[in-house]
Amino acid sequence: MAGARSLLPLLAAACLHAQGPFYPLEQVRPGMKGVGRTVFAGDRIEEFAVEILGVLENVGPKQSLVLARLSGGPLEKAGILQGMSGSPVYLEGRLLGAVAMAFPFSKEPIGAIRPIQDMLALGRIGEDAPRPRQASLFGTSVLANLPRRPELVVAGNRLVEIGIPLALSGFTRRTVEQFGPELKAMGLEPREAVSSGGGRPAGYGNPSDIKPGSMISVQLLAGDMSVGADGTVTYVAGNRIYAFGHRFLAVGRTELPFARSEVLAVVPTLATSFKVTAPREWMGTITEDRSTGVTGELGRRSELVPLSIEVLRQAKGGTPSRAVAYRMEMVRDRLLSPLLLQMAVFSVIDATEQALGRATFQVRGEFQFRDGSGPLRMENMFAGEVNLPLQVSAATAVPLAYVLQSGFDELELKGARLEIVCYPERRQLQIEQVWSPRRQVRPGENLTINLVLRGENQVELARQVTYAVPVGAVPGVLQITVSDGSTANLAEYQGRLAQPPKSPGQLIQWVNSLRPNTRAYVRIARAEPSFDVLGNTLSSAPPSLALVLGRSQAALGSGPGVQSSKLAELVVDAGPWVVTGSKNIQVEVKE
Repeated sequence: MAGARSLLPLLAAACLHAQGPFYPLEQVRPGMKGVGRTVFAGDRIEEFAVEILGVLENVGPKQSLVLARLSGGPLEKAGILQGMSGSPVYLEGRLLGAVAMAFPFSKEPIGAIRPIQDMLALGRIGEDAPRPRQASLFGTSVLANLPRRPELVVAGNRLVEIGIPLALSGFTRRTVEQFGPELKAMGLEPREAVSSGGGRPAGYGNPSDIKPGSMISVQLLAGDMSVGADGTVTYVAGNRIYAFGHRFLAVGRTELPFARSEVLAVVPTLATSFKVTAPREWMGTITEDRSTGVTGELGRRSELVPLSIEVLRQAKGGTPSRAVAYRMEMVRDRLLSPLLLQMAVFSVIDATEQALGRATFQVRGEFQFRDGSGPLRMENMFAGEVNLPLQVSAATAVPLAYVLQSGFDELELKGARLEIVCYPERRQLQIEQVWSPRRQVRPGENLTINLVLRGENQVELARQVTYAVPVGAVPGVLQITVSDGSTANLAEYQGRLAQPPKSPGQLIQWVNSLRPNTRAYVRIARAEPSFDVLGNTLSSAPPSLALVLGRSQAALGSGPGVQSSKLAELVVDAGPWVVTGSKNIQVEVKE
């Protein structure tokens, strides 16, 4: 008998081992009691009580959630906290899943638990991820491509993913206000200056310090400005971690560095309470960001993209002076890098100049890529009185988003450098008059085109260009359009949609060919089709060749070609002024 009793502990241990470390969802019943683990202060992992209320079945494609009431620690007073996403929950000593969702404005800490089996599937997901639609070159924000926070309806009330605290350090208040609504719609909760100082985490820590219940901060931007997203680790298997219990931004396969994070305070609010945290040491890299959570590797280092922004003030009649330089590093991601760039440029301009009133900004710079393509160059000027930071930041970030989201995976950002010159007045000229002294011209003759640009305070620029009508030109009407760079770019962009670039080099070359808005562009065209051939525009094609090209492009689904054939384009430099407007005239070619 004594020998049999001595075998009981071994048999019990064997049974537990056979059961595995995870609690099966099908065995979950209302009324069961469990414990959860998270950090409420410092880096100390504490337990809280969990009472199972039931299972919400098929809330997603082959996905279920466990509804539970939490209690203990600050939860009674503060409710479920932002930053608790991923807090592990255990039943009978086995891992059930992660705290992932909550009811907004709930009077009790009732939320939903993501089963660990759904999170473990992250490690088996392949390389492919849904590709975002390509950004528009003429949009006002790069936020439109990022996914919105999903919602479920339970008993007539919303059940949403627990918001992820997004610590913004070094940004102006208007930056948080400008981007806050869109960030919140994606499930991020921007908090101004909630981390202890800016900069970046110090060195790499010991991976063994990360345990289920530990806080981590995904660092998107570090340096003079920093952006960090906080969550909790659910499970650790060797050097792999699983966290959050829901998506971060659902960017799929990625490389996002994360650091160990400490909780400085718990802030109870009437809306949604949250943890105030500070990142400490680098710990590894998040490699997958999917709808059921994130997963990554401890000790894995990710290469960040250096970003420098230099700001100069231009006094009236003087030279640029008083340079302010910002040095940062941001993640290399086709969705997140343009967003971080737009936020940084917005904040830099907002901190340098007033948001309202007459001002002008000139932006120059370039983006380098790891495969050697490029660089992608940036050169433009912006003038106005209302919300110029948004206009400038969008025009700077959108071309980068367009290139990164073009479908060429080899285009990985290597570095970015920008220079912004601020003028204290509105340096803008309107195309006011365009005329030619001749209404008819013969082949081989010169055609003179005059234009007048006018600005505030009686500023007036008169310019003249000459177009040599080719010998043998076909008789007919010449359509002459004098426009700003944006108008000319939009017309060409619409034509390019039918024939997308075939290589990264061709893509960057075309984006670099977009016209800056400090010049007027005189485009001379005829009312006949032109065709895109290997990324180049072919105009005035012979009838036989036009017939062949029209058939081939129609077969490719790209249409019969552009119905206005550009013969020439003359550039009128206006100096450090923004040119706006468009005018049209016609001149007839006679035999």
